[in-house]
Amino acid sequence: MRTLTSPDLVLIGAGIMSATFAALLQEVAPHLNIVVLEGLPEAGLESSNAWNNAGTGHAAYCELNYTPMATDGSIAIDKALSINTDFDLSRQLWAHWVRNNLLPSPEQFITNCPHIALVHGHKDVAFLKKRYAALSAHHCFAGMEYSEDPATITSWAPLAMEGRNPSEPVAATRVLHGTDVNFGTLTRSLFKGLTQKGSVRLLTEHRVTDLQRSPSGRWSITARSSQGDITFSTRCVFIGAGGATLPLLQQAQLPEAKGYAGFPVSGIWMKCTNPDVIARHHAKVYGMAPVGAPPMSVPHLDTRMIDGKPQLLFGPYAGFTTRFLKTGARSDYLRSLTKNNLWPALSAGFDNLSLVRYLMTEVFQSNADRMAFLQDTYPLAQTQDWHRVIAGQRVQIIRPETKGRGVLKLGTEVINSADGTLSAVLGASPGASVSAAIVLKLLTAHAAPLGLPEDYTQKLKTALPSYGLNLTTDQEACRNIRQKTATELKLNG
Repeated sequence: MRTLTSPDLVLIGAGIMSATFAALLQEVAPHLNIVVLEGLPEAGLESSNAWNNAGTGHAAYCELNYTPMATDGSIAIDKALSINTDFDLSRQLWAHWVRNNLLPSPEQFITNCPHIALVHGHKDVAFLKKRYAALSAHHCFAGMEYSEDPATITSWAPLAMEGRNPSEPVAATRVLHGTDVNFGTLTRSLFKGLTQKGSVRLLTEHRVTDLQRSPSGRWSITARSSQGDITFSTRCVFIGAGGATLPLLQQAQLPEAKGYAGFPVSGIWMKCTNPDVIARHHAKVYGMAPVGAPPMSVPHLDTRMIDGKPQLLFGPYAGFTTRFLKTGARSDYLRSLTKNNLWPALSAGFDNLSLVRYLMTEVFQSNADRMAFLQDTYPLAQTQDWHRVIAGQRVQIIRPETKGRGVLKLGTEVINSADGTLSAVLGASPGASVSAAIVLKLLTAHAAPLGLPEDYTQKLKTALPSYGLNLTTDQEACRNIRQKTATELKLNG
């Protein structure tokens, strides 16, 4: 066994969260010694990989599940506003790091791509019209367009309209300044810049096998590699390991995580292989999710830029697997069940039987079934132009609440130890897009044990002009900051 010099902080998992956290820490406390442990051969290969996430640059422009209808028939936009302005924070950080040469030219990881919400039928058209009225009245959603004209919508999204029954009611909204983000490239670029500076050490192919509190109060972490085991003694730990986060929290025996369980959900894309079809579509077209489907299963016909090439994906189709990572083991789920979380897991399953049935149906879908679902969005899709690819693996969080019953949480959740020495990010979308907002919470939690300088919040304002402001109420600041980041990231808005 080898023991390295004790770092100030160990980050477990080299995805977008760890990359953002490490980079922001270097802004405010460049003296810190940071080690990042990653089990795979390269950073950003699991949840942050371009093929494993939607890459939408979630800003709530087209995701209909962020604007639910209230019981009185009104449209609730609070969650949409929160996600929309949290994405602004991410854009500001990326622009700052481009200016300071930590990131490469922005078109390598972010490009413009219109965000479109498209629905059919009288009920959904009425919903979208009310949603548009609620959102477009707010300055954060300035520039959103609405149409019920089939010809106009065809010009926006021809694949989604051609071959459709012309008598069927249809409506769409469009935001031209939506974005596509390659989070895998972004993650690797951040780590490349950080490691070149020498302030962050990234150890790939180092799988964490043990995490526990030592008698001294520090955290002891053992990682296994082809060269043998390495043990670290550190003041603070951040776990951003995707589906592997929950088992690591259980190993750490963190009281704040007691009773938490996980519900793994897998995904499948249908990938277009016809260059002519790919060239005819440039948008992210989101529809309504099937009843009982998780948010990650909202159907979308999605233009992506991956490795410098345009790609066209549809899905993702949901499924169930007992793996917690795409590269995980089939035993992950069963091994995560303990006497503390068995009841929360079972009760959450009972309360979400419609979701369980939906996932089981998805698991046994044939390619013909998948094509039929695709053709509901793209009526003229041809079987020979599409093939199945495995998308990312997510572990939705089950949180123990009243009387120990579990509640299924379909978002992203941060868990902090009481003393601020250990934190973790659990859950799924839209985590990558709002990584900056999440990392700001981590900074606050770790400020004391890491000994961050008293003026660290002042330093944040250099990287984040909106820090301390509320862009949902400050219209002028919102407009000015978006114009500035658009220019620096070479975007049109």
